Amino acid sequence: MFKEFKEFALKGNVVDLAVGVIIGGAFGTIITSLVNDVIMPPIGLLIGGVDFSNLFVVLKEGLKAPAPYASLAAAKAAGAVTLNLGVFINAVINFTIIACAVFILVKGINRLRRQQEAAPPPPAAPPRQEVLLEEIRDLLKKQP
Repeated sequence: MFKEFKEFALKGNVVDLAVGVIIGGAFGTIITSLVNDVIMPPIGLLIGGVDFSNLFVVLKEGLKAPAPYASLAAAKAAGAVTLNLGVFINAVINFTIIACAVFILVKGINRLRRQQEAAPPPPAAPPRQEVLLEEIRDLLKKQP
């Protein structure tokens, strides 16, 4: 059983998958930072200084402190029930960027595969001399 597990774990596909998961996690962190720290602040500034991470609607006030709440963290600390629109918008943008990046990556890989799988060119036609010699040979074979 140990030998089978070792063979399975050391197959190229399993190692490639592990590397992909690790790089994907790191890529997800980079994209989250890109969205939260680079993309959303200018968008929030354009629509009136809204910080999307703190864009929320209070559905029910918290028992510890009454509304209004300065931030989502303050609302959660007060025990309020909130609809977190900004967090959702950030997640949608994260997903869109990651989906586009994966699409571009897969498209590039598929292009490389098609180039590798392209059928080899047909063999070159034999020289005219060879064709003539084959015809002479065939004619000689037909003679009695």
